[in-house]
Amino acid sequence: MSSAGLRAVALKQLVRGASLARRIGLGRAVDAFGGLLLERRAAKGRIASGEEAVLEALLRELGIEKGWVVDIAACDGVTNSNSLGLYAAGWPGLAVEGDPRSFELLARIHRRSPDVRLARLWVTPGNAVQILRAYSVPEDFAVLSLDIDGYDHFVLAALLDEYRPAVICAEINEIFPPPIKFTVLYDSNYVWAEDHFFGQSLSKLHELGEAHGYSIAELYYNNAFLVRAGTTDRAALTPETAYATGYLERPDRKERFPWNADVEEIHSLDTEGKIAFIESYFAKYSGRYELSG
Repeated sequence: MSSAGLRAVALKQLVRGASLARRIGLGRAVDAFGGLLLERRAAKGRIASGEEAVLEALLRELGIEKGWVVDIAACDGVTNSNSLGLYAAGWPGLAVEGDPRSFELLARIHRRSPDVRLARLWVTPGNAVQILRAYSVPEDFAVLSLDIDGYDHFVLAALLDEYRPAVICAEINEIFPPPIKFTVLYDSNYVWAEDHFFGQSLSKLHELGEAHGYSIAELYYNNAFLVRAGTTDRAALTPETAYATGYLERPDRKERFPWNADVEEIHSLDTEGKIAFIESYFAKYSGRYELSG
């Protein structure tokens, strides 16, 4: 098993252990220990993720040495964070998280970061712009990181009507290969059920980005990096090329995403077959998403 696969197994075992501890009344101890571990990881100033390396390379190519970083759905500020390294290096910004427990940890991590504003809010298409304005985020800021696990498409659409981040790091739902354009519709009552029904496909993100003058610079598994078209020497990637090189053809993707085994069939189907497969798979979510090829 690869190192990524071993990490996935270890993480699953830790989660199970934490759940058991909570059931027998050791929740506070688990939370305290988890907070200490997060602080130890945060103290390093980075989490050595592939996404961090991609982001740092893009910022170098763009000649951006420092600027505002906006992290929407920042979680605990450490886990899978694309902003931690920049915040730790003194970059100013805004980190937004709605979950009370995650926000508590986020505040703990950044309690000595005066230039990082924190907002405990659930971000929606209706309030996204107002939140950034309330915290005086400049229109042309450096980095936007977006990972809501839901109606991300519509939040990003609202932001791009008013803001022009130099780099966008947006999570995609990697189960949808091009040319499938999929997005969960905005619903104020939406809660991710921890299944495959979340987010947007790469082709849908590309469509939105292109409409606002952005192109795909790179895909790292399920994180897409967009830049303003023509601002780097990199050739803009098509969704097909980005998806193939950034996800589908990576030799360890099945180990990293073992939960996608039940939808692997989609890669062997033509476009009509892909759409039919998705409609059948998401039958219980009928009317709650957009889908086209």
